[in-house]
Amino acid sequence: MSRIRILPEAVANKIAAGEVVERPASVVKELLENALDAGANTIRIEVEVGGKRMIRVIDDGHGMTHDDALLAFERHATSKLRSADDLLSICTLGFRGEALPTIAAVSRLLLETRDETEAEGTRVEFAGGKLINVKAAGLPAGTTVSVADIFYCVPARRKFLKSDTTELGHIASLVTHYALANPAKQFLLTTPTQEIINCPPAEKLADRIYQLFGRQSLEELVEIPAASAAFRAAITEPELEAEEEKSSLTVSGFTSRPDVQRLNRNGIYIFVNRRLVRDRLILHAIHEAYRNILPPAVFPATLLFLEMPYDEVDVNVHPAKIEVRFRRSQFVHNFTRDTIRQALMGTRPIASFATAAGASPPTIGSGNGGLFGGIMPPPAESGVPRAIIPPMEEIGLGSGVGSDGGFDLTSAPMQPVEQRIPFTSGVGFGAGVAPARISDAVNWAANLAALSADGPATLPRPEQIADLKPLGQVSASFIIAVNGEGLWIVDQHVAHERVLFEQHLEARRAGKIEAQRMLMPLVIELSPRQIVTFEKIAEELAANGFEVEPMGPKSVAIQAVPAGVIAPDAEKLLTEILDGLDRENAAISIETLQAKIAASTACHAAIKINMPLEQSKMEWLLDALAKTDCPMSCPHGRPVVLRYSIKEIEKAFHRI
Repeated sequence: MSRIRILPEAVANKIAAGEVVERPASVVKELLENALDAGANTIRIEVEVGGKRMIRVIDDGHGMTHDDALLAFERHATSKLRSADDLLSICTLGFRGEALPTIAAVSRLLLETRDETEAEGTRVEFAGGKLINVKAAGLPAGTTVSVADIFYCVPARRKFLKSDTTELGHIASLVTHYALANPAKQFLLTTPTQEIINCPPAEKLADRIYQLFGRQSLEELVEIPAASAAFRAAITEPELEAEEEKSSLTVSGFTSRPDVQRLNRNGIYIFVNRRLVRDRLILHAIHEAYRNILPPAVFPATLLFLEMPYDEVDVNVHPAKIEVRFRRSQFVHNFTRDTIRQALMGTRPIASFATAAGASPPTIGSGNGGLFGGIMPPPAESGVPRAIIPPMEEIGLGSGVGSDGGFDLTSAPMQPVEQRIPFTSGVGFGAGVAPARISDAVNWAANLAALSADGPATLPRPEQIADLKPLGQVSASFIIAVNGEGLWIVDQHVAHERVLFEQHLEARRAGKIEAQRMLMPLVIELSPRQIVTFEKIAEELAANGFEVEPMGPKSVAIQAVPAGVIAPDAEKLLTEILDGLDRENAAISIETLQAKIAASTACHAAIKINMPLEQSKMEWLLDALAKTDCPMSCPHGRPVVLRYSIKEIEKAFHRI
């Protein structure tokens, strides 16, 4: 008797459903994508009991004819592909032809649709994958799909669903993502008791961010102006030159100011050709853009859009279409990193002293109204209903990123190095969330206009440092200075660290790193892992002012160090560099290696705390800080300057 059998169609459909339909939010995702592909301008999502009892998606797209409505429930039936070549240039969100049959296999599904060119519509009903009823009906143009009792015929799968609150949160998050990606369309998400999201069409992405997250979140963002680069810059084969000159990559979006820091990646949304994706390469590019600006254990909030020719990205790598591969990944990574970095350097806001002093540190899983997370501000502030944005880790769109491997000292991007932070959701959806007042929703445009008029102008700017006059020191560690903008406090150690860091990088690029020889070589013993790391970066260490020679199988002799580093710090500096790279346990680029060496060297050579400074020394330090590219933070991400503005001082004394 044969051991191998062909599975019955019903079983195969349920297996396919296991790949595509993980929870109610998966159903919403597939139906939303179908609605967007159908050209819908308004999409309404209605859910009951977190989507377990019922999900209904209503759109005003082009609809389907009677024959297409029936054919859509056949596996791999799609209007979006004709041949295998089409897989190389997919321009739609959906394309596999699996959504409707797999959803119908594990639920009770009702499809109501009418093509805009036909006089009557079609109503099709399925239960557990079986066709129950088909009949004509009078319907408006567009499509309505109602999915009831998800997993009712697969009780083992239903047991794995979370609470109604959690499942509703995932749906709210998903709708939020697609509303961000399509600001020109209207999205509504409702339950029988409240309206969760109601976003009218918006002209600009900033308008949509304001609608969804409110004024506070928009104030925390820096716009990434659209920047384009031709793929010809990444040519590897001469015969592709003519083709690549016609294609380009465009990067745009918003990212958080350096003083806005999160303990997880939940605020990072990545869209490739308006498709929400989870991509390690882009996550790492964002991380690299903030290197030496943010501390290594915190993350920004970023809303990033990448637009490129469809044949430059492969979206057919995951059943749920949430992962992609780029044809020229290194070029995409580097251009994305540089575009974000340029936007940050163009704004460089300085932290407010009052805000920094009064703010409590963020907590993982907190439900406060933070950027792209937690409960949104109340309707009176944002003008829109509240929504819960659950962790991206939980919805499979922002999982932790790590890598293994050795050092690859090339220009290729390194793999992300930070460890995944465990996340425990503490957000509740129920009594703590009041029903929204729909009448407030019309006020968002006026509120946004007011924000653009007075919001960003109040932020302290780096150029204001140039005219600072130092008054003295506090504890021989912090410089107190004033100008027409208010009172400033400068951490002298990290300020000098930033100055030395940028000077070191500039000298390294010019090949003019100054070294100072030690009176007596310092012999130190390294661990086996440190020896391996040293052998791989020895050449770069030499280019950065180190002269280190092997002395036996386990020891090295330090004969020279970068100028400014005192002899007692030589051993600590070298081991710090080697241990820091060892902990990353990842491939690393030359540029990143240079930055890490420069950061460690600057830290050891900088002015220390508890060190009295003369007036001329303080004036020199403030002048040098004002000339740096990034005066708001040290290479390790700590703040350099805090400002107490005139307005904040007047408020403290109750003058205003």
